[in-house]
Amino acid sequence: MEQLKTIGRELAMGSQGGFYQSKEFLDLVKSIGEARSKAEEDRIVLGEIETLKRRVSEPDIPKRKMKEYILRLVYVEMLGHDASFGYIHAVKMTHDDSLLVKRTGYLAVTLFLNEDHDLIILIVNTIQKDLKSDNYLVVCAALNAVCKLINEETIPAVLPQVVDLLAHPKEAVRKKAIMALHRFYQKSPSSVSHLVSNFRKRLCDNDPGVMGATLCPLFELVSTDVNSYKDLVISFVSILKQVAERRLPKAYDYHQMPAPFIQIKLLKILALLGSGDKQASENMYTVVGDIFRKCDSSSNIGNAVLYECICCVSSIYPNPKLLESAADAISRFLKSDSHNLKYMGIDALGRLIKISPEIAEQHQLAVIDCLEDPDDTLKRKTFELLYKMTKSTNVEVIVDRMIDYMISINDNHYKTEIASRCVELAEQFAPSNQWFIQIMNKVFEHAGDLVNIKVAHNLMRLIAEGFGEDDDSADSQLRSSAVDSYLHILGEPKIPSVFLQLICWVLGEYGTADGKYSASYITGKLSDVAEAYSNDETVKAYAVTALMKIYAFEIAAGRKVDMLPECQSLMEQFLASHSTDLQQRAYELQAVIGLDAHAVESIMPSDASCEDIEVDKALSFLNGYIQDSIEKGAQPYIPESERSGMLNISNFRNQDHHGASSHGLKFEAYELPKQTVQSRIPPATLASTEFVPVPEPMSVRESYPTTIVPSASSDAESTELKLRLDGVQKKWGRQTHSPATSTSSSTSKKTVNGIKQVDGSNTSNSSTWETYDSRKHVEINSEKQKLAASLFGGSSKTEKKPATGHKISKPSSHMVEKSHVRKSSMEIASEKKALVHQPPDLLDFGEPTVQSSDPPSVDPFKELEGLLEPTTQLGSTAAAATNSPDIMGLFTETPGGTHNKDDSDILSSLSKQPVTNMVGGATSTQVAQSSKGPNRKDSLEKDSLVRQMGVTPSSPNPNLFKDLLG
Repeated sequence: MEQLKTIGRELAMGSQGGFYQSKEFLDLVKSIGEARSKAEEDRIVLGEIETLKRRVSEPDIPKRKMKEYILRLVYVEMLGHDASFGYIHAVKMTHDDSLLVKRTGYLAVTLFLNEDHDLIILIVNTIQKDLKSDNYLVVCAALNAVCKLINEETIPAVLPQVVDLLAHPKEAVRKKAIMALHRFYQKSPSSVSHLVSNFRKRLCDNDPGVMGATLCPLFELVSTDVNSYKDLVISFVSILKQVAERRLPKAYDYHQMPAPFIQIKLLKILALLGSGDKQASENMYTVVGDIFRKCDSSSNIGNAVLYECICCVSSIYPNPKLLESAADAISRFLKSDSHNLKYMGIDALGRLIKISPEIAEQHQLAVIDCLEDPDDTLKRKTFELLYKMTKSTNVEVIVDRMIDYMISINDNHYKTEIASRCVELAEQFAPSNQWFIQIMNKVFEHAGDLVNIKVAHNLMRLIAEGFGEDDDSADSQLRSSAVDSYLHILGEPKIPSVFLQLICWVLGEYGTADGKYSASYITGKLSDVAEAYSNDETVKAYAVTALMKIYAFEIAAGRKVDMLPECQSLMEQFLASHSTDLQQRAYELQAVIGLDAHAVESIMPSDASCEDIEVDKALSFLNGYIQDSIEKGAQPYIPESERSGMLNISNFRNQDHHGASSHGLKFEAYELPKQTVQSRIPPATLASTEFVPVPEPMSVRESYPTTIVPSASSDAESTELKLRLDGVQKKWGRQTHSPATSTSSSTSKKTVNGIKQVDGSNTSNSSTWETYDSRKHVEINSEKQKLAASLFGGSSKTEKKPATGHKISKPSSHMVEKSHVRKSSMEIASEKKALVHQPPDLLDFGEPTVQSSDPPSVDPFKELEGLLEPTTQLGSTAAAATNSPDIMGLFTETPGGTHNKDDSDILSSLSKQPVTNMVGGATSTQVAQSSKGPNRKDSLEKDSLVRQMGVTPSSPNPNLFKDLLG
């Protein structure tokens, strides 16, 4: 009574909204079912997607509502639309404690995600926890997800829990655990290779469902290694006998057949284990015979079991009684009106023909009926049967039937298969040479270019080799008939390309062999072929080579060669061809014609296409030449393995190949990154480098160009890796009132004795530098009796069927330097007045400022250190060293030819000792001057070095030095 009430409530809910689903969801399903076009359906689904996007993003959604939204998303995905925005919500539902919500979440994620999806990592932890749950329904849901979502990399994370579940008290859990292990074996056999014994144990499980699930992985294991499971034959036979005797519960019956699917799987396994093993097969005869007698052929499932029994009988060691039972079952199949049963009968008959060929003769009229059936699938299966039962007495009828069928169909794939079978049967069972050539011509004519090129090559080899008999006259007759038929076919309006290649080859090899046709006639035909198919480069190449063979055979026979005008024009045309292949063949033809008979006979022997070519890999014919060369003083050849001190290029190739083939997941830790800064100062080029440019702040400060003073130890490479100080703001000196951004122009540089100078007439933005980036699936009439007699009559004879490149980016040596700005006479005058009172500091060539009497609170060199990389220890000292020889900025307009060797020596000395002194004592000197003022004596000593360098005519006004010195 309670159950009736529950059913009533559910029916009432179904009429209102349907089994816990809202009316809105049912209306969606109804509207999609009533849609009259795909466009209307898409419009409805897109509207639903927008609604779901809005609703799943609302906060605090009830679980019942979210469950419905996820099911609606599943429906949207089933209709082919994207619902990826809801994947994360389905993943969240798997974490819920509610059983209904969790199972819905697992259902959704198994439908939404694949094993390589990025969200799988969020589910593995939940699956591990649910596999240990006390509720077996939760465990079953997790195992379902394991079979669908766990990939090869995550198998170790859940494998221990799945193995433990093989001993679970619930049979449903054990069954799903077996299925999960089977899935693991399919994905990664090595991961469960040590668990194969568990499948053997579960074969004896008390529950038939668990045992039936175990048969699936065991079938794959037996397919891989039959000998390792021979000991299970008795167990499989015992289980099959119990199933056939109906010892399993009624729940496993299907259409009154006892566990038919278990029977089918067991018969498949026994067929593998009994193949070629008489002892193992003898254990199966009784139970297989019982199934033949007990099977009900009135149902499809009974016929399926019968078919599997026939397959098993055809695989195991033959038994006459079982073969007779199988033939009776096949007879029932072929006499049925169902095309499906006829198909099964034809397929089963094809299996038994291998063991007992006389069985086909018992059903010859049934086979003819299937061959004339309008069902194309049944007709194709019948042709497969005829192919298997072909012999020399019926090959002509079968091949003719197959060619007629090939002409009538439009399926290019099956037409290719039929063509290859016709060629194979003609090669094995050809009654005469003329028939063989005719069949080949029909195949190439009607199958066209669908015929595999290997078929043409095999035919060429067959014509060249003959039938392998000692009778040469039969082979010559074969080749003559081939030439006759091919010359006749050349009159057809359209011939497939592969067939033309075959014709050209045969005419070139055997066109004049029997003397029936003259060389001029054959060459004329070949020229016509090349002109008629001018768009096919391969056909023209075959034609030219055939011409060369004809002329070569004529020259070797001592006959005069008269080249036809059309052949001559054809050769001239190919000599100027854009195709290098045609061009080479034409030049070879031209060269062969000019040779004598002995040479031509040596290089183009007659009928030698199948002779083996002996290749002298040691090049022994060069031994005399080598000996003469060594006697004259040439060096002997040193094998590569004996060379020492030389680069072995193969090693680099092997390394590149290894690097290209070693892609894949790596689990080793990455190496720590090495700091590589292109613009840092190497110790060996400390005095010949510039500072790294640092962006200027918003406040306007004057910056000065830097001049490179090369040291004696610097080389050409030091000019490529440079540290620049362009744009570094000046930390001391008076601020200027120039605009923050100046118009930049191209900076022209001059080199004077290795010193780069900037033309003062051009200005450049001091905060600009270049950055470089280094960058992708009924009734029997007389005709049928006659046909059957041709197919199956006659005695059956036993016949045989036969590296990566690396781009290195170099650091830029370009510099953007700010040029000097010419000073007006008024500014120079003001400098004079200011310098009268205070001697200048030679480190500062800017406009002098009036220093206050208070000492500076911050060391300017310490502030300059802050501008550089914190790990660059030498940066601050190099700053002083670079600013020290800035006096060369006064000579920016000095022409390159005015300096002599002495000047460069003075510059070199200036870049050595004075710079070193400044590096060592810049800080202390500056501190001293901050309290006592500039040292006039040091200024004079530095200025004296400038005076020794001399002043050129283009130098600044020498009076400026007098003013600087006061």
